[in-house]
Amino acid sequence: MSALGKVVRAGVGRRRIQTLVMVLTTTMAVAAAVLATGLLVASRAPFEHAFAKQRGAHLTAWFDPAEAPAQVAATAHLDGVTAAAGPYPVRSLSPRIGANKSRMPVGGVMPEMSVVGRADTGGAVDDLSLTAGHWATGSGQIVLSDQNTPLGVGDRMSFPDLPGKPVLTVVGLARSVTATADAWVSPAQLAALTAPGSRPGLQMLYRFHSAATDAQVAADRKAVETAVAPRSLTGASSYLQTERSADRTEATFVPFVIAFGVLGLVMSVLVIGTVVSGAVGSATRRIGILKSLGFTPAQVVRAYVAQALIPASVGTALGVVLGNLMAVPALGDAQRAYGAGSSTVAPWIDLAVPAGALAVVGATALAPALRAGRLRTVEAIAVGRTPLAHRGRAVRRLLGRLPLPRALSLGLAGPFARPARSATVAAAVVFGTVGVTFGTGLAISVNGVQDGLGRRDAGAVTVQDVAPITGKGSRDTIDPALIAAKIAAQPGTRRYFSTEQAQVGVAGLAGSTRVTAYQGDSSWGAYQMISGTWFHGPGQAVVPYGFLRATGTHVGDTVTLTAGGRRAPVRIVGEDLDVREGGMTMLTDSSSLAGLDLKIPSELVQFDIDLKPGIDAAAYAASLGSALQPPGILVLPTGNRVNPTIIAIDALVTMFTLMLVAVAGLGVLNTVVLDTRERVHDFGVFKALGMSPRQTVAMVLTSVAGIGVVAAAVGVPVGVALHKWVLPMMGRAAGTAIPAADMTVYSLPILVVLVLGGLVIATAGALLPAGWAAKARTAVALRSE
Repeated sequence: MSALGKVVRAGVGRRRIQTLVMVLTTTMAVAAAVLATGLLVASRAPFEHAFAKQRGAHLTAWFDPAEAPAQVAATAHLDGVTAAAGPYPVRSLSPRIGANKSRMPVGGVMPEMSVVGRADTGGAVDDLSLTAGHWATGSGQIVLSDQNTPLGVGDRMSFPDLPGKPVLTVVGLARSVTATADAWVSPAQLAALTAPGSRPGLQMLYRFHSAATDAQVAADRKAVETAVAPRSLTGASSYLQTERSADRTEATFVPFVIAFGVLGLVMSVLVIGTVVSGAVGSATRRIGILKSLGFTPAQVVRAYVAQALIPASVGTALGVVLGNLMAVPALGDAQRAYGAGSSTVAPWIDLAVPAGALAVVGATALAPALRAGRLRTVEAIAVGRTPLAHRGRAVRRLLGRLPLPRALSLGLAGPFARPARSATVAAAVVFGTVGVTFGTGLAISVNGVQDGLGRRDAGAVTVQDVAPITGKGSRDTIDPALIAAKIAAQPGTRRYFSTEQAQVGVAGLAGSTRVTAYQGDSSWGAYQMISGTWFHGPGQAVVPYGFLRATGTHVGDTVTLTAGGRRAPVRIVGEDLDVREGGMTMLTDSSSLAGLDLKIPSELVQFDIDLKPGIDAAAYAASLGSALQPPGILVLPTGNRVNPTIIAIDALVTMFTLMLVAVAGLGVLNTVVLDTRERVHDFGVFKALGMSPRQTVAMVLTSVAGIGVVAAAVGVPVGVALHKWVLPMMGRAAGTAIPAADMTVYSLPILVVLVLGGLVIATAGALLPAGWAAKARTAVALRSE
């Protein structure tokens, strides 16, 4: 081995603590950069990536059972069709809940679902992704869509109205990027679910050469409709609607991912630069000795850049592995929230981030190494040996007059002796405190929004009339008044109200708007309000942010509802928190719609029930379900239905906050290690004068405690400002404003705790070197100088 190689190896091995700190710091910094970059990439067009990967369907079409399969299959060869799959047999079924692990009431009717007979997951179009279990290959098996299903693998569902009363077991969960079905079974199993004398419908999936706009998809649909018998095409769904929904979710993630990502990347560069610069700068005396032995300036520079790059390379490799491991659950949560995307880091990130990290290490090591290389031999040795005692002397004298223990006054004066190094500690704590403050506020706000959205399901139990509308325009179910009577008579009922949904027109607005009409006292089940109040009588309504933006109205304005040539004015009295259907919904009392004389059946009748204290919701739901026997009635405990987007945001906020705290702590640790190494002579003198190990620890911790408090006092307001800037952006991306209660989440106790958090970060990072300084023997400390 050459003399240069021996110097590099000896330098890395001799400063073990410093080498370990550099490895850990670069590990955390690179892991944070890999995760942040991976999330930023994943949050850009996740639907488009998943759509391309799974060969999603531009158009999902359903055909009448009377249509010949051969004629439907022939549509795959139309001009403009680039790929097609099917025809698959399809049926709309309303199963009942069987034995399950989710405490769902057995026997309850599930909403009508589209069940497709499909032999496998692959195909030229709509390559399904299994997310749990396995594919349905035999009798008695079914695979459910993993989007908003209450059942899991191993649960059962029954079909008592079909011949043989079949019972199917859920053997898997799958994802279709364009939601082409609610469930899949084998073709043979679908035939068994079809009553004698009837035929299942047919489903076709298409990809077209031109399908980038609504107009192009509409033209493609028209071509398919023209190719079959009149009225054979019973329905079709465009992928663009699913894409818009995914884009809204994506836009919700982007602002806070960028904020955390920028914090993590900037902090990583800062800490890496500090570690490397400190490592080279602390070896100035050794550099002078090497030059006296004949090493050239170029050799000195190469030696100390290499000493920085070796532990940095180890840390970088570990950071890539750690970042990818952390990305699996993080991207998995994001994938579930997007309904699409990848759960792995893009390969180019695993190459670009390490290259960038090592470039930063090399650049930051090069500057002090060049400076040391240019020093004359005697000057380098003198600089390396002489402590800069004159710095901070005036502050030390001033603090010495205060009624404080001498160890504490010396510790408080310590940062003034090395202002540049103290600024590095302060910067690390500032960034860490900003991350903790922002993450804490974001978590509180997001969970507050989740609680607000959860008010859509008031009470503990819901009863839904999910019976399908018959061809005669009516529902095969019992009268809602009879349902209300049975609810009122059910033991444990405290209060309830019912809602019905219908589509009506709004003057000046194209298309129709979904209106939810309430019957009964709904004030106890009111949505969370952003502004204004809940409605209290006829002619009043509350609407979300999306409706106000689309109509150009404000709280206090009046809009006109239309249906069948009739008109009904309603006044907007409040803006509620709701993101369904892009915020294009309206909530009002049922009497507000009386003037429209709606003749069409409601899309959904629901009762929200509040229970008396001590009543078990599951037992109540099972008992009420037994009392409400007719098909089409679903009785369920409301439960805690958490939005997957909220879960993903919570998980990512926690992960990013912990990483920022870890990087900040390592930055403090490295700086204090360098400081204690350089002050070994001072420690020896202090111990010779009678300073105890406990006083030594107190002095070292105090030297960073003041910095921690001051830095936290700077970082907390920045974190609060970042929260106030990012959260409204997330709300607008999701199609809603944010309630004031979820914006003003920083109470005085929380702010005090956050400021103390900066103190904790600083002192936690200094604990290890403080203990090392306390254990050093006096003679050894003096001799090492």
